[in-house]
Amino acid sequence: MGKRIISQNRGKGTPTYTAPSHKYRAEIKHLKFKPGETITAEIIDIQHDPARNGPVALVRLPDGRKEFVLAVEGMGIGDVIQAGENVEIKPGNTTYLKNIPEGTYICNVENQPMDGGKFARASGTYAIVVAHEEDRVLVQMPSGRLKWFDPKCRATIGIVAGGGRTEKPFVKAGKKFHKMKSKAAKYPRVRGVAMNAVDHPFGGGKHQHVGRPKTVSRNAPPGRKVGSIAARRTGVRK
Repeated sequence: MGKRIISQNRGKGTPTYTAPSHKYRAEIKHLKFKPGETITAEIIDIQHDPARNGPVALVRLPDGRKEFVLAVEGMGIGDVIQAGENVEIKPGNTTYLKNIPEGTYICNVENQPMDGGKFARASGTYAIVVAHEEDRVLVQMPSGRLKWFDPKCRATIGIVAGGGRTEKPFVKAGKKFHKMKSKAAKYPRVRGVAMNAVDHPFGGGKHQHVGRPKTVSRNAPPGRKVGSIAARRTGVRK
């Protein structure tokens, strides 16, 4: 019998493809504050989180509780950050998009109000507030795309710490191996064309080649759904 292709194995939910979330620090979200309220927190530590490639900051709240927040560039131990309606526009502070001036660099932007932050969370990334309207705010995403948001969506001011991470090469396979151990991914991953015909749709043949169209239908069965799935177009764009 042939082996399941990776997409089928991943869907089965085995430990190989399950993220080791028991090693993660916490679910990183914005500090909670009520309308009209402003919370002040002191940064007591900067730590590495296996769940992400950028550092996280451990903060102490006025009531003594400790929480993790996304670290931004320029943030250090002993600094004070604020979250609320009326905060100073400086790196590390969190407020509503409607209160952030145009041209400001922001990160950890919410998709819906109070969801904790969904966009621009990777190390070195940021979004830019472009324009305000009465019932929506235009933000330029890290990809360059422009997206409208609810004015009550929250965001943190600044650029996510850990920028330049991708500029350093892995150099050896062992470095990549240890990086992937903390992700929900399998490494190393064998190419389909290097397999036998019984193990993968791209396998087999006298030399390593796909041997059939790489583009498949969205409705293809799981054992065939490999390559360019439901591609709108293929080839080199000129």
